[in-house]
Amino acid sequence: MTTMYGKVSAAGLALLLTAAASAGGAGSAAAADGSTVELPVLSARLDADAACAAGSDRRATDVPWEQVSLQLSRTWPFASGAGVTVGVVDTGVSSSAPALKGRVTAVGDAGTDCVGHGTFVAGLVGAAVADGVRFAGVAQQARILAVRGSDARGAVTAERVADGIRAAVNGGAKVVTVSAALAADTATLRSAVALAAKKDVLVIAAAVPDTPATATSTDTPPARDYYPAADDGVLSVLDVDVSGKRPTGAYTTSSASIAAPGDGVVGIGPKKAGHYIGSGASLAAGFVAGAAALVRSVHPDLTATQTAALLRSSAYPADVPRLDPYAAVTSVLNGTAAAPSRGDSGTPVHLPEDKAAGPLRRALWPASAGLAVIIAVVWLGLILPRGRRLGWRPSKPERTAGPQPESAESPVPVGTGAQGNSES
Repeated sequence: MTTMYGKVSAAGLALLLTAAASAGGAGSAAAADGSTVELPVLSARLDADAACAAGSDRRATDVPWEQVSLQLSRTWPFASGAGVTVGVVDTGVSSSAPALKGRVTAVGDAGTDCVGHGTFVAGLVGAAVADGVRFAGVAQQARILAVRGSDARGAVTAERVADGIRAAVNGGAKVVTVSAALAADTATLRSAVALAAKKDVLVIAAAVPDTPATATSTDTPPARDYYPAADDGVLSVLDVDVSGKRPTGAYTTSSASIAAPGDGVVGIGPKKAGHYIGSGASLAAGFVAGAAALVRSVHPDLTATQTAALLRSSAYPADVPRLDPYAAVTSVLNGTAAAPSRGDSGTPVHLPEDKAAGPLRRALWPASAGLAVIIAVVWLGLILPRGRRLGWRPSKPERTAGPQPESAESPVPVGTGAQGNSES
């Protein structure tokens, strides 16, 4: 796929960055320039006697590492998410959040968010740029459909999540992101996912529960499936850190579809214009939902199944392919990724057996080009002067018999004409 160039350099830059969230009340958010800012840590659930999230007064003014890793600044000239509604099945989405102003529609009382988690996820999907702030969501012109998948304080059940998926589908969402990862599969969840498939709605869900705040290197839970992520037709998402690895103590699974940033990422709160820092697969799912909105906005003829397959096939090769919104969007625009026909079964495109082959080839291209330049410089600097000293001159073509034209038509310069405009 020709649009996957530049991923090695972007990944290399990401490896130079650092980000971490503490288990206390604040965490350090890393920016692309290496600076850090202390931000309050996002909660996914509140105790019965805990106060609602009051909003943050601290602002992340530099580009967060996750935006650099996802190459969002390269993607935005091609797609904005306009015309696509993303359903956020979570704790609600605050309709008064400044970065989402005018783009939130709520089902029932989901326009308020006591916990703040749903607003954070919605901001990853589509927060707009604010003055003095370089953080932004993936699809800044997408609309947000706020749906409760929990009670007002973040407690979830299979019935609440299933009702939330149905409400998002019936509310007109084309993409739905689900933050909950439940241990048991139920008929009501499968029914809700089946409804989404019937209505051509792409459901994206956290492949595992968010990492426990008290996790250590010795208490990583055994791998297992969680729902609705493991249900057929759902694009399941794992969270990775700045180096592309799973966070310490994170829950694991063997059936994830794609990975995205989810460790120490910056997001908005339900009030004020400040930012929080959070971690977890639920946040990674928000990034993927934003990318799906970009794809569906620029290529609305793709089905939900085809959109999911494109996000996977254009992802950066890894044990779990890592989301690449730029490759997904530009490969559709340039026609470099053949979309399955509408009659296709929707089976995701499988990566090659040798997952290291692609990155290795891309890494070798700059080295090969550099070696060629060095050889050319040495030849021009050493061989040519020596040849001139020995009397070497370039040979001239022999003239043919007969009259010669006074001037010959010059060749077409490289890059002009029909061939110059063709894409490689």
